[in-house]
Parts: sequence; C-alpha cells; structure tokens
Amino acid sequence: MSEAIPADRPRVWSTPAGVRLCAETDLADPGARGFVLQIGDKWFHGFVVRKDGAVAGWVDRCPHAGLPLAMELDRYLTADGALILCGWHGAAFEPISGACVAGPCAGGRLTPWPVEVRDGAIRTA
Repeated sequence: MSEAIPADRPRVWSTPAGVRLCAETDLADPGARGFVLQIGDKWFHGFVVRKDGAVAGWVDRCPHAGLPLAMELDRYLTADGALILCGWHGAAFEPISGACVAGPCAGGRLTPWPVEVRDGAIRTA
C-alpha cells in the first residue's frame, strides 16, 4: 500500500527532458508503471501508461485530494486496463487524455508529465 508523501520531503512537479525511464518493452499494453526521480534535493512522483500503442505520462497526484493514485505499487489501471483508477476515492480517468470521467473530480484532469518513446525507450520529454 502506498503511503502519503512525508511532509518534510520536498516535491518538484516537472522533470528535465531526456531521462531514460524504462525500455518500451517493459511496459505492457495496457499497462502502467510508477517512477520516483530525485531532482537535486527534491523528488518527482509520476507514472507512465500505455494503451492501444499510445504512451502518456502523468504526475502521480489525484486532482481531488492530492494523494498518489495507486494504493499498491504500479496499480494505476482498472482490472480490464480501460481506465486509471484512484484507489483512495474512486475517481476514474482516461489513460491517454487524463480526463476524469467518474468520481469526485469528474470533469477535471490529471496533470501531464511529458514523456516520449525514442530509440526503444520511454524517456522524459
């Protein structure tokens, strides 16, 4: 189970471009994987989703309550892989657009994290 981010752990909300996250083949379709990057003395928490061949990156923070979406490591998607699901309050998001389609933040969006597939790897963009 994920824990709340300690208050004394400074956060950053963006990353530099070109950071290799994983091989493209390491991410199932549909699939999702979380990443924590240290940027100087601060930390970035994000996740990458792959669905129908498309890849999207999101800041790991629900727009409803500000908590990380997954309650368990890398469990961002519904069982059928159709939607991103916030394990805390049930908000559901479209994997590639980040639009909230159900739950307490319906009509809202996830915060994008620019990523790209280049040279067989998923990288920050």
